[in-house]
Amino acid sequence: MGEVFSWRGPAPHHFVRVPDVEAAELADVAPLVSYGWGMVPVSGRIGATAFTTALWPKDGSYLVPVKDAVRRAEAIELGDTVTLVLTVDLP
Repeated sequence: MGEVFSWRGPAPHHFVRVPDVEAAELADVAPLVSYGWGMVPVSGRIGATAFTTALWPKDGSYLVPVKDAVRRAEAIELGDTVTLVLTVDLP
């Protein structure tokens, strides 16, 4: 569960930060599945919407990019708290 926030870099993205306990568990498996720069491939679900993405390592945790299509399908706005279900994709 986490709050949706925006990063306004050259290309704006929306993210949810992985909670600390889950981030520690991900850090244990990340070296086995990462395809570069610490990115962790996952399948995810918010509400009824399934998606694939890669977690971005950031400040000892991971950020889950929330695609526009997922936000539209689930009527997610900035600041909303969402429940994510993530499964690490094995190579």
